[in-house]
Amino acid sequence: MKFLSKFYIYLLLALMASCNAPNKEKTEIQSIKTRNPNVVIIYTDDQGTLDAGCYGVKDIKTPVIDQLASQGVLFTQAYAHTVCCPSRAGLLTGRAPQRGGVNQWTSCNPNDTEGRVLDLKEITIAEHLKEYGYKTGLIGKWHLGATMDHGPLDQGFDEFFGFRGGFIDYYTHRFLHAKWQKPQFHDLYRGKKEIFKDGTYFPDMQVKEANAFIRKNKAEPFFLYLPFNLPHYPEQPDATFVTPYKDLKWPRNSYASMIATVDNRMGQVLQQLDDLKLRENTIIIYMSDNGHSTEDYYNWDVSYGGNGGGGFTGKWRGAKGSFFEGGLRVPAIISYPKLFPKGVKRDQAIINMDILPTLCEILDIPTPNNKLDGSSIVDILKSNDVASPHKELHWMWQEMWAVRKGKWKLIYKGHDTTGKHSTHPEKEFLMTTFYLANLEDEHPEEINYATAFPDIVKELHQLHKTWAKDVFKNSGYPDPNDDIKTTKKRIKGTTKL
Repeated sequence: MKFLSKFYIYLLLALMASCNAPNKEKTEIQSIKTRNPNVVIIYTDDQGTLDAGCYGVKDIKTPVIDQLASQGVLFTQAYAHTVCCPSRAGLLTGRAPQRGGVNQWTSCNPNDTEGRVLDLKEITIAEHLKEYGYKTGLIGKWHLGATMDHGPLDQGFDEFFGFRGGFIDYYTHRFLHAKWQKPQFHDLYRGKKEIFKDGTYFPDMQVKEANAFIRKNKAEPFFLYLPFNLPHYPEQPDATFVTPYKDLKWPRNSYASMIATVDNRMGQVLQQLDDLKLRENTIIIYMSDNGHSTEDYYNWDVSYGGNGGGGFTGKWRGAKGSFFEGGLRVPAIISYPKLFPKGVKRDQAIINMDILPTLCEILDIPTPNNKLDGSSIVDILKSNDVASPHKELHWMWQEMWAVRKGKWKLIYKGHDTTGKHSTHPEKEFLMTTFYLANLEDEHPEEINYATAFPDIVKELHQLHKTWAKDVFKNSGYPDPNDDIKTTKKRIKGTTKL
């Protein structure tokens, strides 16, 4: 009888153990569903305005981006900036880049002892979310100041793997820009420690590190900022994606392989979220940092040159480095089906500076103490009947600037960077004064209305001057509108912040 009692006790314990295993798994899944959502921002580099299948492109396959669009909200009028540094500053701080001293290229060389940098007084998404219990990681490109005391770990990121400057060769991990930087230098870091992985394809390392970060932090809320260098030059795609585009004309064929490569690597990271059952409770934000590049420096073998104009902007004029729409408009998708609809489009104007305040509203946390220039777009994400929060939009880079109000956009000292690849009139290729465009034209930005509508020029110019006075006030840079000569000298030199 005693033997039977022990038998039943052991049987009961075994049954309890077998029941506890799935219960434990259910508890973990339930915990994931009820805690604050994870945040993943995927930022591609130099991906053109319309270069994804979900934006109507037929000659490049982007199954991952297209699927993300089917699971989220796609924006047809999303803006960033026209070059890397100010775009990243605006995204991460929710503020005009000039407020943090970014009105010129930030330093690229980690060995610099001083250089142009994002002011450490700026509060990044990482710094803010960290205050509310998030683990934060940046895997990829920083480009907001390469000096060793102005990197990701100094701006709220718990972990950093990638490069601090503007771009690298994907295999040697060296900054090779013959025009900007001599001598060349190696740029691959884990935290503040330089690491060497010569011959290893950087996009693969980036995916491996991102997935490791996700696995490591799966039990608590995390913020992963994943700024790819793709499709930015050098054009060194995954060889798998070269043959499918060999029949396209150059430079589209080379650029298409790079787009396909970044789409694939995005998919590998999103698959990790799926495998860990984290996707439902993760806010996924995808954007490009600016329009496609037409830079053609050929610092490598001829087949790995600049993008050379391979991007597609449809009716929009311009490319990276230009304040025409093709330089500023970018593909953008936000996916969080728990709160927002799936497979819908929004035509309202938004800008990358809106991401930080939008996250704050979703997470029900206050915005940072710094004055923000972006606005929450939660209402737009939920409904197509809500107007854009932006009555006007401003951009500036060195002395070039643009302001948009309604259908009108005024550009000062702008230029069209599409060059020989442009199908637009070249008579306005270099502008020395004002260019007024009507964005509702059948062929937008091909007609300069500045002479015909001087009152609109005057109104928009005044809006810019008021904006510039505000954003330069505590930036460490003089307002170019007040002192052009001083600004030119400051741009050529370095700025210590």
